[in-house]
Amino acid sequence: MKLASSANVKRALYIGVTLSTLIVAGTAAADWSGSVALEYRGFTQTPLDDEQHRHYFSVAAQPEYVYALPDSKDQLRFVPFVRVDQYDSERSHADIRELSWTQVGDSHEWRIGIGKVFWGVTESQHLVDIVNQTDLVENSDGEDKLGQPMVNLALIRDWGTVDLFVLPYFRERTFAGAEGRLRWQPRVDTEQAVYESSRGRDHVDYAARWAKSWSGIDLGLSYFSGTSRDPRLTLGSDAGGNLVLVPHYELIHQAGLDLAAVQGAWLWKLEAIYRSGIDPAYFASTAGFEYTLSGAFDSGVDLGLLAEYLYDDRGDDSPSPFQDDAFAGVRLAFNDAASSELLFGIVQDLTSQARMFNLEASRRLGDQWKLSVEARAVAAAPADDPVFPIRRDDYVQLELARYF
Repeated sequence: MKLASSANVKRALYIGVTLSTLIVAGTAAADWSGSVALEYRGFTQTPLDDEQHRHYFSVAAQPEYVYALPDSKDQLRFVPFVRVDQYDSERSHADIRELSWTQVGDSHEWRIGIGKVFWGVTESQHLVDIVNQTDLVENSDGEDKLGQPMVNLALIRDWGTVDLFVLPYFRERTFAGAEGRLRWQPRVDTEQAVYESSRGRDHVDYAARWAKSWSGIDLGLSYFSGTSRDPRLTLGSDAGGNLVLVPHYELIHQAGLDLAAVQGAWLWKLEAIYRSGIDPAYFASTAGFEYTLSGAFDSGVDLGLLAEYLYDDRGDDSPSPFQDDAFAGVRLAFNDAASSELLFGIVQDLTSQARMFNLEASRRLGDQWKLSVEARAVAAAPADDPVFPIRRDDYVQLELARYF
């Protein structure tokens, strides 16, 4: 199994395991939880590359350890993650999602170590979410993240909360290996990653966010300065002379805004960013709503209707597939004892007419088991569309997880 982490993260993993072992040995206050999951991912079409396969099995585990120090508000948290994939050596990887110490005061909060931070409100994409790197081998929706080394100070005031971040080490994005699917053609060679900063992964990044809630409105203003989490992919060749894509990590500055406003059954959402330091600087936004019908059709089911517009002012020059797109979706919450949920959505490119389909559903099986289903598909993607390389990677995924 390939360990998709740096030497520093390996050392942190060893320290975290040792620390947790010592704490467990010395106290009964430890709280262990987590999950183990078996996953099957089946693709509906033959692959573009003979090295790829139609059926993939994998197993993953994510335990979670939390320890509250006696007679204080301090807390230790350790969340490792590991997956072993049948074929894809890059998807067989381990990571520390969290390994942090948190100290809570009356008007401040410190968090030091490896952590996860999420910013954003929209459904179809998360523009402002930039602190953690995307773990793309886990899921193409961009919601799985690698742990980020950080020092975080939160200042809690009546006029809002200010989060300040120092991010001393950079995590590279994960990409599928030669035998993996949902990958670029040609494949991305992460071993040749290039950095604009001469310090490479050791460049220190900075971030800040102010957030305030009042009268059904949640507003966030954020700023980031450092190495971009979104690599620019350029053509190159590997040691064998094969054509590959090489990730190039640029230095950027990003100002962001996220806004959510509740008005009765309506939830209005907006995310917007302005990113500079690259050529050209650009503006992007996602805006829309979710309207919830509680007890729809005289049942116990809540029906949510979602719609969003995705914009990027770079137009056809944008490497993002979301430069002039519309998203429409349906969310069902069955409100039953099994916590059954379903989300279905379509993203329609208004320029190229390419379409992306997404289905996510889950249901508890008893107290400790959960069955999840995902399906993703691409249709009508022209050769110049960013999703063209995965045009034959439609798949259905089943996951059976046991929680403890």
